[in-house]
Amino acid sequence: MSAREEILARIRAALADGGPPGPDADTDSHTTTHTDADGAGAGATPGTSYRTRGDLEPGPRLDLLAERLADYRALVRRASAAELGAAVGAALAGRGARRVVVPPGLALGQAALPGGIEIVTDNGLSAAELDAFDGVITGAAIAIAETGTIVLDGSPDQGRRAITLVPDYHLCIVRADQVVEIVPEAVARLASRADRPLTWISGPSATSDIELKRVEGVHGPRTLEVILVGP
Repeated sequence: MSAREEILARIRAALADGGPPGPDADTDSHTTTHTDADGAGAGATPGTSYRTRGDLEPGPRLDLLAERLADYRALVRRASAAELGAAVGAALAGRGARRVVVPPGLALGQAALPGGIEIVTDNGLSAAELDAFDGVITGAAIAIAETGTIVLDGSPDQGRRAITLVPDYHLCIVRADQVVEIVPEAVARLASRADRPLTWISGPSATSDIELKRVEGVHGPRTLEVILVGP
C-alpha cells in the first residue's frame, strides 16, 4: 500500500458512519485513542475515532490557552470586560507603541488609553503604510486551548489579512466565549465561515533555517500579545 492509499484509507475510516474500515484500511495503526467505558473515544461523536469535543470547564480551558500561548513565546494578559480598555492601554504602553492600526469593526475603550497614542482605522492602507505603524490591534474568531492557536476569519473586528501580517506587533483580544478546547470544535464553529480566508496563528511568526537557527518576524508579526477577556 502506498502512503497516499494509506492516508485515504484512514480518512475513509474516520468519516465512516460507524461502519467497519474499508478494505484498504490499515488495521495495525500506531495511533492510540483513549476510550471511555463503552469503547468510544472520550468526547467522540458516533462514527468517529477521535474526540470532537473537549471536557474542560471555561476557567481551566482559559488557563490552558494562556499556558500554550506562553509556550509559543506569546505575551498574555488577563482582564475582565470592564478592564479591557485599561489592559489595552497597558499593553501599548509596555510596548512603547504610539501609533497603531485597527480594523473598522473593532471597538476600544478610548478613555482608558494612555495619552498620545494615535489609533488609525484601516481603510485599505498599503503595505508600506502598514509597515510604518507600531502595531495592530484586532479581535479574534476562535481560539483553541489545546494547541494555543488563534483563528482570524476577516470579520469586521479582525479586518484584512494584511493588517495582521505587516506590522511587527499584533495585540489580539480574545473573549472567553470564543475559546474552545480542541481543533474539531473550532472547525465545527468555523464551518459556516469556511469560504473566508482563515488565518491560524500559533505564536509569533517564526521560521528556522537548515541549521535550526530560529528567526522571528519573517512571515508576520515578531511579537504577539494576547488579552484574554473574562469569563
